[in-house]
Amino acid sequence: MARWRLVGPGIVVAVTGVGAGDLVATLIAGNRFGYALMWAAVLGCILKIAMSEAVGRWHLATGRTIFEGWRELGRWTSVYFLIYVVIWGYVYGATAMSSTGLALAALFPVMNLHAWAILAGVLGFIFVAFNRYALFEQVMKFFIALMFVTVVSLAVLVAPNIGAALGGLVPTLPEGAAIYTLGLIGGVGGTITLASYGYWVNAKGWRTPGWIPMMRFDNRIGYITTGIFVISMMIVGAELLYNTNIALQGGDRGLLDFDGVLRERLGAFVANMFLVGFAATTFSSILGVWHGVSLLFADFVARLRGRDPKEQELERSWAFKAYLFWLTFPPIALLFLDRPFALVVAFGALGAFFMPFLALTLIWLLNSRRTPAEWRSGWVSNGLLLLATALFVVLASNEIMRLLD
Repeated sequence: MARWRLVGPGIVVAVTGVGAGDLVATLIAGNRFGYALMWAAVLGCILKIAMSEAVGRWHLATGRTIFEGWRELGRWTSVYFLIYVVIWGYVYGATAMSSTGLALAALFPVMNLHAWAILAGVLGFIFVAFNRYALFEQVMKFFIALMFVTVVSLAVLVAPNIGAALGGLVPTLPEGAAIYTLGLIGGVGGTITLASYGYWVNAKGWRTPGWIPMMRFDNRIGYITTGIFVISMMIVGAELLYNTNIALQGGDRGLLDFDGVLRERLGAFVANMFLVGFAATTFSSILGVWHGVSLLFADFVARLRGRDPKEQELERSWAFKAYLFWLTFPPIALLFLDRPFALVVAFGALGAFFMPFLALTLIWLLNSRRTPAEWRSGWVSNGLLLLATALFVVLASNEIMRLLD
């Protein structure tokens, strides 16, 4: 029970990583392939467990942040990170606010999408700027409970075929599903916020190798919860949409199509329950990214200035608040414009390369003398990180080819 009471950072990284895109991807997987790709969602969670465990282990075993580790690998990491967070933050800020606005406008049509989107972003800015990690964690736990209850309840209501669902855990590859399957594996559970996990671990007060067993327990609980969540969404898609002529739109608006299906088949109450889960999913991603990536940026600035800040200093620093501002206010302009083509291409390319970058640098750091021998990666960790690297390289190549078409 003592360990359960301490669980927190794993919940934060898991709930941050599950966004509207994950909801749509798992629903469409159920829509197109039934239960056949259930195994891919599970494998995606396992790979994210391995990657966030590696980040947390680096922080606790070495007493250094992931950004310190990157800097030891060369200045190129700082250049890549700076370009990435500037472009990614600008585009992601608009995307996250738009997703939340979409959910809130459907749930409460008293304001339009843009007004709700701006309100969500500003509320996220105020909350993160004026509160510290302890309250932030409690709020994120509330949101994952809300997400979990609404989505799992929906999966129960549609009366899943247990036999078919268990059969979906056996790896199979339906015709035409190869790249889609890789995307499903790679998309479940976050990208850059995986690198924030170590900062949240430190903010929890875990700072020494003695906390590594607790960190591993915490990490597994967070991603097991995520796994149940995404499997529930796939069940809903398989039961309500498989073998029908209904085709959901790509992107967040596919969730509004699904809201219409729910209203027609299960009634307004169930549809509204889904929209509550949709809004909780998107707004919790705003809070998680606003806090976690701002910590990364604040550490980046501190290291450039030759300082070794404490976790509390990062949350109070001008760099933390500056990046928080960057995520919130400049992207509002994108809500009213079509995103510029060059910006979209840069966003897609940089985003595609971040996960291979994270996986490869973790392998490099955790198998070198930079990590104490007893905490270096074993064959299981290395195997999963290598599998993640191969997967994300393929996805990155596919993304670049798609952008160049």
